[in-house]
Amino acid sequence: MNRISFKQYRAIDLGIMAVLLFVSEMITATAAIKWFPGELYTLSPTIAVVCIVMMRWGSFAALNAAVGGMAFCIATGASAAQFVMYCVGNCLALLALFLFKVGGKEKVRENAAFTVVFVAVAYASAQVGRWILGLFFGGSFDSVVIFFTTDSLSLLFAVVVVLISRRVDGLFEDQREYLIRTEDERARERNKSYYD
Repeated sequence: MNRISFKQYRAIDLGIMAVLLFVSEMITATAAIKWFPGELYTLSPTIAVVCIVMMRWGSFAALNAAVGGMAFCIATGASAAQFVMYCVGNCLALLALFLFKVGGKEKVRENAAFTVVFVAVAYASAQVGRWILGLFFGGSFDSVVIFFTTDSLSLLFAVVVVLISRRVDGLFEDQREYLIRTEDERARERNKSYYD
């Protein structure tokens, strides 16, 4: 059986996460427009997925941040300026990667409070990123309040999803460490069965 390389594994994993995000973002954005057009709040899976991918692959999560923004803009019929605001603005969520430097990935992964802070920083950074880019396209200074309030359900959703993902083996975990850990576990099992 041919084994794939680490780079191939990473590319496949990132591709799967990007497709899942694109489809789910299209569904939630389209549903909001068609079924709940008068609602002030929106729900987006982007921050949840970006947080999981940041844990798995670090800065490669920028791809998912851009994909989430692109899907939202396509579904809502956004202008070119809005495409830039959402695709690039979402990438500021990666500022949450600095928490890995402060407390380490394991602390963010294993400690629920650190996980919530990690998600909140990613969410706030993306909102500020969109707002700053919006200013370049003629947006108002007080529009930051709109960004935070209308998308507040996405923060709650992201916190819940990421906290649940911590309980699924290997989902919210650095993938290099995950592969090493699972290979060690398989090697121990092989040795145990050999000596039994």
